[in-house]
Amino acid sequence: MVFDRHSGRITHTHFKHLFDFLPSDIAVLLNDTKVIKARVFGKKESGGEVEVLLNAPLQENLYSVYIRGRVKVGTKLFFDEKMLAKIIELKEDGTRVVAFFQAEKPLHTQALFDVLDKIGHIPLPPYIKREDTDEDSVDYQTVFAKEQGAVAAPTASLHFTDTMFEALKKRYETHFLTLHVGAGTFKPVEAEHIKDHVMHSEIYAIPPFTCKLIESPKNILAVGTTVTRTVEYFVRTKEPVGKCDLFLHPQNPPLRVNHLLTNFHLPKSTLIMLVASFIGIEQTLELYEEAVKERYRFFSYGDAMLIV
Repeated sequence: MVFDRHSGRITHTHFKHLFDFLPSDIAVLLNDTKVIKARVFGKKESGGEVEVLLNAPLQENLYSVYIRGRVKVGTKLFFDEKMLAKIIELKEDGTRVVAFFQAEKPLHTQALFDVLDKIGHIPLPPYIKREDTDEDSVDYQTVFAKEQGAVAAPTASLHFTDTMFEALKKRYETHFLTLHVGAGTFKPVEAEHIKDHVMHSEIYAIPPFTCKLIESPKNILAVGTTVTRTVEYFVRTKEPVGKCDLFLHPQNPPLRVNHLLTNFHLPKSTLIMLVASFIGIEQTLELYEEAVKERYRFFSYGDAMLIV
């Protein structure tokens, strides 16, 4: 779906025709984060099964995780490849802080990723009610994924094949930034007033060349909500590296991003509120009604919407 904010026109087309609708004078920003095999199954000391989903690194061998199954501080969890996790803290937001070890040696971030690549599973979104497959290792990864650390894909970029991406680079100035998407991206807005919603934070880094682009007057197409949040956080803080916890909504609209390519999102999510920050709530609802009528596919493996 293509929505032209200036004319109000809605066009139904296919992604292969994307370049027919993009302005010629733009730079394109993409998120080069790479999804890790963040879902891993193990056992407690009692023998009971446990499932762990990584969320974000903290320091040294400490990690924020979600755990399916009851645990308490001090509990040890055992996995293949002689990996062990010890529960350090139970957070009120539902996350747990764990320390990872392998053969009793602290397991720091990159070494942990290497082990998970052998024993872990692709962390499909919670609304995909099936186990991951070998195909998901390819399909739930962008063709330009590079920097390991995400537990969810920047899904607007999944539409790009190698061929489409090469064509994009030939036609447009392209830049990358990195935002490691966390499990909090699926957290719904539960506050009665949107300003009261506590936004999750995600690790990001913007290279100097991309920072210069953001600070220039050139129009920007953000491929996805993750790129949009990162750019807008940088505009507000001038920090090229850190943790982004920016919540964009109609009362906190974008200051820098001019155009948006995104998927269709869950009701009550921060993602649909980000869309509304560009075009307003009423227009967003109208477009989504149109999408439902036209039988668009929603969520991570679904269809795309371009706002110009």
